[in-house]
Amino acid sequence: MDSDPLVRLDAAGFLDLWQRFDADDNGYIEGKELDNFFHHLLETLDSEVSTVSLLLLTPQSTITEEKVQKVKERFMSAYDVTADGRLQIQELANMILPEDENFLLLFRRETPLDNSVEFMRIWRQYDADSSGFISVHELRDFLQDLFQQHGKAISKTKLQEYTDTMMKHFDKNKDGRLDLNDLARILALQENFLLQFKMDACSTEERKRDFEKIFAHYDVSKTGALEGPEVDGFVKDMMELAKPSISGMDLDKFRQILLRHCDVNKDGKIQKSELALCLGIKITP
Repeated sequence: MDSDPLVRLDAAGFLDLWQRFDADDNGYIEGKELDNFFHHLLETLDSEVSTVSLLLLTPQSTITEEKVQKVKERFMSAYDVTADGRLQIQELANMILPEDENFLLLFRRETPLDNSVEFMRIWRQYDADSSGFISVHELRDFLQDLFQQHGKAISKTKLQEYTDTMMKHFDKNKDGRLDLNDLARILALQENFLLQFKMDACSTEERKRDFEKIFAHYDVSKTGALEGPEVDGFVKDMMELAKPSISGMDLDKFRQILLRHCDVNKDGKIQKSELALCLGIKITP
């Protein structure tokens, strides 16, 4: 839906707004956060915005719960692309940022980033020095590649401005670099695939069935072995079951441990039979 921006914000102002309403920092504005956002929107709408007349509201109107819900329903029907009743950062950016400031839309995908394997492929590519973090320089390279992939020209000044903006708002511990969890928020990585499984499944058949689904999910290349980012993705999701916030260095350590215990033939990969043996699951050859 094309419309004038509802609030005249630049990218930095938008991210300030996002952090204000994503109070629980889960990557979505939902529930009460969503109501608070639309209440704020009604308070700040400019009288020239065409949407106001459409809704028969003016900035001087008394803001009632009924009006908040009315505005919420109209905008959610237009901008909640995933139809999940909550706003992702890209959906909100599309709603209120002018096109020339909406660099966040570069992170939109035709399909959600729902596999940690692809996420780890991106992480390994841009953590060029294998430090376990994305530095300012590496983040700038990442953003520049994104613009090039989308056929968009960007000046060095604007690229640096966007890099600084991203670092400021996603570097949660303010150490001047991004960790795994920071980049996961930027790329809107979907929920951990392993959360849907009962790790303490009782029956042998249940465990075998779950194992087959899990291995197929991480074996993106369909070679019958996990390698490279496939191992990384599996390790990341496994670790986060016990420790929700892990660092790149944590991941590298556990990756080495897993390979040492499971990679029986020492080829740097984890065969399906090797992982099954490691997990104590008997599978049919």
